[in-house]
Amino acid sequence: MPRSPRLFPLLLLLLPPLAAGLGTRGAGGRRPECGPCSPERCPAPGRCAAPGIAARDECGCCARCLGPEGARCGGRAGARCGPGLVCASRAAGTAPEGTGLCVCAQRGAVCGSDGRSYPSVCALRLRAQHAPRAHPGHLHKARDGPCEFAPVVVLPPRSVHNVTGTQAHLSCKVRAVPAPVITWRKVTQSPEGTQVLEDLPGDHVNIAVQVQGGPSDHEARAWILIHPLRKEDEGVYQCHSANVVGEAQSHGTVTVTDLSKYQAPRFPAPGS
Repeated sequence: MPRSPRLFPLLLLLLPPLAAGLGTRGAGGRRPECGPCSPERCPAPGRCAAPGIAARDECGCCARCLGPEGARCGGRAGARCGPGLVCASRAAGTAPEGTGLCVCAQRGAVCGSDGRSYPSVCALRLRAQHAPRAHPGHLHKARDGPCEFAPVVVLPPRSVHNVTGTQAHLSCKVRAVPAPVITWRKVTQSPEGTQVLEDLPGDHVNIAVQVQGGPSDHEARAWILIHPLRKEDEGVYQCHSANVVGEAQSHGTVTVTDLSKYQAPRFPAPGS
């Protein structure tokens, strides 16, 4: 059956509004509330905390800084976070409602190709943008997690001096990735004059050893307590740490004064 010629004018009337609607959606243009862009009315741009992630406002008109990792975001100011970051809400009562902090969408520390550890891949990318003589791929993520490194003694044991019957306390702090194994050893000399390392506590009932992680990331502390202190406990004590990358050690000396040698002699009572 042939189409009625009366339908053709009706189709012509419907096409312009339909085409206009499709054109507006496809353009993805400015928001209706933005109005025309007047750059001369834009506020003077301030110095961005992270110049490498400067951008335009929501209307695409005025220059605006995007928040780096750890910056405030949200709220009435409408602060936005930089690329790869999200605005995470803060705990109730610590900030105005609707505000938060810019955090990396990909959580966790990463190891960069420069051998340095970064708190997040976002921090690594920002560093790559500001590195001198940057070129594509010069700085990239080598692997997830912090970079491995051999133990480093942050706080070596301090030498102590005390008297018999009291106590001696030594401690050391070590940084390493992965976490190191820390042991205490007493350094002695064999009859032949060679150095001998005795693992502690061993059979010493008056010696206690303790190892604990922290307080900072990738740190560990180790203690040794000698109580009661005896003259034979005098000597050099080694704090030894090791992981799959390497090892490190530091020493502290314990000096003991024997009180028995300084006790006043006893005289017999008169008339005895």
